[in-house]
Amino acid sequence: MSKGRIAVIGVKGLPAQQGGIERYCQQVYPKIVQQGYEVDLYARSSYTHLWNKISYSQGVRIISLPSLSLKGGDALINSLLGMIIAIFGNYDIIHIHALGPALWCWLGKLFTNAKIIVTCHGLDWQRAKWGKLSSRIIRFGEKMAVIWADDIIVVSQSLGQYFQQTYNQPTHYIPTAPSPYLPYDSQQVYLKSLSLEPKKYILFLGRLVPEKRPDLLIQAFQALQPKGWKLVLAGSHSDTEDYYLQLKQAAKGNPNICFTGEIKGRLLSEIVGEAGLFVLPSDLEGLPLVLLEAMQEGVPVVASNIAPHRQLIGHNRGLLFKKGNLNSCVNCLQIALNSPEKLEEISKNAQNYVRQYHNWPDIVSQHLSIYQSLERLNHNTAWLKPKFLLWLNFPHTNLR
Repeated sequence: MSKGRIAVIGVKGLPAQQGGIERYCQQVYPKIVQQGYEVDLYARSSYTHLWNKISYSQGVRIISLPSLSLKGGDALINSLLGMIIAIFGNYDIIHIHALGPALWCWLGKLFTNAKIIVTCHGLDWQRAKWGKLSSRIIRFGEKMAVIWADDIIVVSQSLGQYFQQTYNQPTHYIPTAPSPYLPYDSQQVYLKSLSLEPKKYILFLGRLVPEKRPDLLIQAFQALQPKGWKLVLAGSHSDTEDYYLQLKQAAKGNPNICFTGEIKGRLLSEIVGEAGLFVLPSDLEGLPLVLLEAMQEGVPVVASNIAPHRQLIGHNRGLLFKKGNLNSCVNCLQIALNSPEKLEEISKNAQNYVRQYHNWPDIVSQHLSIYQSLERLNHNTAWLKPKFLLWLNFPHTNLR
């Protein structure tokens, strides 16, 4: 007998091909299914390559819904369709991932008896790829989450502080965790194809977007010109073609800077596992999974001193430089490259930290605890639940 029915909205789909949210959900929901829950995940056909079909991924039912090839509109329309269908689905929990899809919280609250949970993976309205209108819509989704959701989960402590300070809204902190990389070719054929020497290259891994600041890393590498070292930038540049061209121009003429494009599977394992240094110079992050994965692999890490990075690699688990500051970045890289003993020490500290505080069994257990702590609902759809009755029960009325 099922312990409960859960609808998941705002996720592109499973199995995870790319995207931190998708990789997060791939680890969490199959394990929740193993605990006796039924999980339906409303996905985008543009991601699953299925049209209006149902598939399964490790016990999770994947319902592929129509998609639009429209920047920003795809997520909003897909999550709206998912919410409308979920209204008829007799669910105990509707779990929404990301702030944009949270725009539709009110529909679930008004027309079902399901408890509504929103997980905030980052303040997406701050991302440079969104225009003013899109940013406002996502920010409005954030406010809808505060007003309508029964619970908000955040993946970093700084996100919890943001909701507390901005809305006087308590949240549950549940971090993300790294997944193990696949074993890779010991002959390192992929590295050789890129003319890379193991442990002698700096790696940036992530989408090539302005807020992740690969441009700053290129400038720092050009200024430093470390002898015997190369810089590898691995990641896609969807929606940021102009910015990508600027990066290519900044690296032009330097044979020691390599762009790989998006890589997956064993090639990704190889490029991360053999890196001498992993650098994440971002101005904005939720809790970066790529950083956790590098730490888990024992790769020394350097990052900008934004709050999520301080949480992960403070206390001698990595090196930090001042956000957006070229001189600080150059100096930090120089210290790292000239201090192999120091790098070995911090990489071991980082590995131990990840094992202790960022593991999937604990994360799944915390999700189950929240699901179980929410009030059990009857399974009758509440078609016309009066809004004023909802407001009587709201603790989140201190909106700014």
